[in-house]
Amino acid sequence: MLAQPKTFPNHEALPAGHDRSGFEIIDPRFKDFILEGSKVTHHWQGAEWSEGAVYLPKTQVVVWSDIPNNRMLQFDPRTNETTIFREPSNFTNGNCTDNEGRLITATHLTHCLSRTEHDGQVTLLVDRYQRNRLNSPNDVVVKSDDSIWFTDPPYGILSDREGETRESEQSGNHVYRFCPDSAELTIVVDTLDRPNGLAFSPDESELYISDTGSPSRMYAFDVNSDGSTLTNKRDFIKVSPGVSDGFRCDTEGNIWTSAADGIQCFSSKGELLGKVRVPETRCANCCFGGPEGDILYIAGDTSLYSVKLAAKGAQYSK
Repeated sequence: MLAQPKTFPNHEALPAGHDRSGFEIIDPRFKDFILEGSKVTHHWQGAEWSEGAVYLPKTQVVVWSDIPNNRMLQFDPRTNETTIFREPSNFTNGNCTDNEGRLITATHLTHCLSRTEHDGQVTLLVDRYQRNRLNSPNDVVVKSDDSIWFTDPPYGILSDREGETRESEQSGNHVYRFCPDSAELTIVVDTLDRPNGLAFSPDESELYISDTGSPSRMYAFDVNSDGSTLTNKRDFIKVSPGVSDGFRCDTEGNIWTSAADGIQCFSSKGELLGKVRVPETRCANCCFGGPEGDILYIAGDTSLYSVKLAAKGAQYSK
């Protein structure tokens, strides 16, 4: 079924005179990522809050979340059609794929991580820590050892807009590691205010985590030799304007992160290289996709965009 626009009537519009699209080169190295004739393509508009874009290699489609509308949308690059992937979605937020190409989803209303099997059945993976309900799992990544790492801020329990209002049953807003084989769930970070987006460096020696609380920054952590714990928390980048919500790494270790003006690209040393600007009030997330992993799909507030780059998503090199 084709997806119908459901942007709320009171949705904040981009201020007049601030229409923006294209590339902003801040460091000459950013030119190496821009192909001749490449442009930012707008595919569909009509979400209230686009989030959690993910490319599914088996079906070659992009799935993303429209959280306040309680649905997941699907864009097919071959037909240029956007359809309903799942509705209701239990206020799904972040998505990724595991090492078998299955969809892993973080869901607010059911405070869980789930896995969509190849036959379409949905398996609940984890929804509690020490018998208490998780807050509202937000973003998720899968490591090469099949472990699943996710953030659990309170955004889905603060109001009914993105979930259901209730009191937290946890001691804080944590980052977790889940092992599907043993069903073991452990806290790996408990020092952030509202942990949000996360991604591993290409060699998985570092984990980047954004905090959209106070202060709003992205931090870097070293992954210890055991592959399951973190040390050496340090400031990494500060996004402006806006905050770093969701992001992904390319094969060279550059970070492509959401911001208020589109997607900002930082080097592995935290240097701002350039921007992919989109005409939305803010962006929430992005992912690499396409058969070669060189198309950046952008969840931009009400819309889905893409741009073909001379860069490739790190997940495609595993």
